[in-house]
Amino acid sequence: MTPDQPRPVRRFLRRLVLGVLLVGGLVVGGTGFRVWQVARIDDRDAADVVLVLGAAQYAGTPSKVLEARLEHAKNLYDEGVAPYIVTTGGNQPGDTYTEASAGVRWLTEHGVPEDHVIPVGEGNDTLGSLKAAAETIHDRGWRTVVIVSDPWHSLRARTMASDVGLDAWTSPTHSGPIVQTRQTQIRYIFYETAALLYYRATKAPADGITRDVGADK
Repeated sequence: MTPDQPRPVRRFLRRLVLGVLLVGGLVVGGTGFRVWQVARIDDRDAADVVLVLGAAQYAGTPSKVLEARLEHAKNLYDEGVAPYIVTTGGNQPGDTYTEASAGVRWLTEHGVPEDHVIPVGEGNDTLGSLKAAAETIHDRGWRTVVIVSDPWHSLRARTMASDVGLDAWTSPTHSGPIVQTRQTQIRYIFYETAALLYYRATKAPADGITRDVGADK
């Protein structure tokens, strides 16, 4: 900005910058509030399937994050929320198990009949996992899903599920390492706010800017 610019131009530019900052702050703040708000919703309406989003596994043994999700999914199954559980998540190079197959192993060891658990061992991010799961679900003539993940992940997962053609709602787990401390909760709310804004702007997973909740996806 040069000194000889007319004062009205300078005033307009200042207002424009302030306006952009204000709108940006409202968008970020509003998104963060929605992440927090949806995290508190536990919708147990009947669905075709319970869909468990993957997290890390170690030689077929679920991480504490994944175990908390699987335990919650089993509780929903036992309550009759859905007659089937879909487990999701691929594997890393060299892994014998996928996150999905580790989920099947845990669920069947804890009393869920094997023919009521459907593994979808594809996808290394939320969007990829949901696309693969949606194809399997649609092939079976189903459409409605209740998504199990961590609370702060719920809004982004539900948004992506809707975009791949699923009628989805969420029942997040409220146990596990991600919900143990207030500091951890705040950190993941920031992560998910950034990831959701990135997804809405690009329709791409947010792997390049952050990580999914759980540090596993």
